Amino acid sequence: MNDSCRIASSEDVSKDETLVFTASAGFDTTEGILTRLSDDTIVAYTNYCPHWRDVRLDSGSGALVRDETVVCQKHGATFEKSTGHCDFGPCEGAVLDTFDITVTDGTVYLTDNEWEEATQGVSEDRDLSSGTQIGF
Repeated sequence: MNDSCRIASSEDVSKDETLVFTASAGFDTTEGILTRLSDDTIVAYTNYCPHWRDVRLDSGSGALVRDETVVCQKHGATFEKSTGHCDFGPCEGAVLDTFDITVTDGTVYLTDNEWEEATQGVSEDRDLSSGTQIGF
């Protein structure tokens, strides 16, 4: 595997949290989140709510994960961890985009042909959203 596409150790990916990463190709960047399913499979989704694409699900400290769902803290939308399908909220019926990843020898790599590099963390130091509007 290419070290420039190394995202994280698989041990760092939890069932109860998300881990954010930045993918890049040339001048293009985007963010993704890793999370672990109940069967220990690790999946990668885009790090934004389809309702407003400038709202991060994980601003760098982990997205809210509850009952096998990832919650958008801005709108209250919930996304099934296993499919990325929004089953509640203003974007109900939408599906989070995925990234191709591979876990090899305890390391998670970005293997999506659209992206050349991956780094752990957000792409910018500021949160794109204006904060939560719901409380849990």
